[in-house]
Amino acid sequence: MKLKFKKQPFQTDAVEAVADCFAGQPSSAGIKYRVDPGRSVDASGQTISDLEVEGFKNADIAIPASKILENLHTIQQRQNLPLSSALVNTKVCPINLDIEMETGTGKTYCYIKTMFELNKRFGWSKFIVVVPSIAIREGVDKSFEITAEHFLEEYGKRARFFIYNSKELHNLESFSSDAGINVMIINVQAFNATGKDARRIYEELDDFQSRRPIDVIKSNRPIMILDEPQKMEGAKTLDSLAGFNPLMILRYSATHKTEHNKVYRLDAIDAYNQKLVKKIAVRGITVKGLSGTNAYLYLESIQISASKPPVARMEMEIKQASGVKCAVRNVSRNDNLFDMSQGLDQYKGFVVADICSGLPT
Repeated sequence: MKLKFKKQPFQTDAVEAVADCFAGQPSSAGIKYRVDPGRSVDASGQTISDLEVEGFKNADIAIPASKILENLHTIQQRQNLPLSSALVNTKVCPINLDIEMETGTGKTYCYIKTMFELNKRFGWSKFIVVVPSIAIREGVDKSFEITAEHFLEEYGKRARFFIYNSKELHNLESFSSDAGINVMIINVQAFNATGKDARRIYEELDDFQSRRPIDVIKSNRPIMILDEPQKMEGAKTLDSLAGFNPLMILRYSATHKTEHNKVYRLDAIDAYNQKLVKKIAVRGITVKGLSGTNAYLYLESIQISASKPPVARMEMEIKQASGVKCAVRNVSRNDNLFDMSQGLDQYKGFVVADICSGLPT
């Protein structure tokens, strides 16, 4: 049975939001470099000469940070997202982009497609997907498998993907030397635990020509994708991630704990309104900057007076100088929400017809 994937506009938007951040970046088929061949020793202790191996790493970002910020503002404006004042530089990487997608809307599909799109536009071909658990790792691996034919039809190429295993380091040789799209999937326990297997990535290994796997990996300047980054924010984990020397970090989650530069957001309300999820179960509500792509309203209370008509206290999105923010406003009968929102398109045509206090008349 062959699976067929429908192109969803919101997924295309998420992919383009990331790729458009680097508009102006020249396309490169990959920068050639000499892969460290390591050294092998024969029975007498003499070093055996190894053949030089040519590798292909991601080209550096050539456009200045000011251009990336300009691109970012364009993307944020078209989605009514708050404008970033600067590029958020972390101890791991100077470029950190947040993509917020509600659970069940296909974020794994989106970041796989993003890899193909970045490769098509700019030639970047080395990617690492970091996940917080083995279960998620297996799911990601399966997603690459079942979407292979789909992306072959769309982009005319396949991605070579593998799960990092400290005892199967030959995969790193191919990861470095192959000029096509290469993806390494790794769970944090594989490099951030105290066990013997986890430490191997930092050790000079006899069965890896006395090289450290981490050195071979970071030479590729990989683009790092964090799946559920809020589960990987410990100080030790961040230090470990920095060791991969990523070109940039793309963070995909429905619930970002720490915000960086947000380029796309599909929150729970938008997902429900677009019929992408069947229902939303709410135990408690914390409003954190909604997308501004759908008319959001939340009734806080109704104020009743013996001498005046009832007034509704409603939370809505308001266009401000710093971006779109949620704020509570007093709303009366015949108020125009488009005007109250300072001209947000999603409130066009919304006029309060009546406010019912719920009291008998």
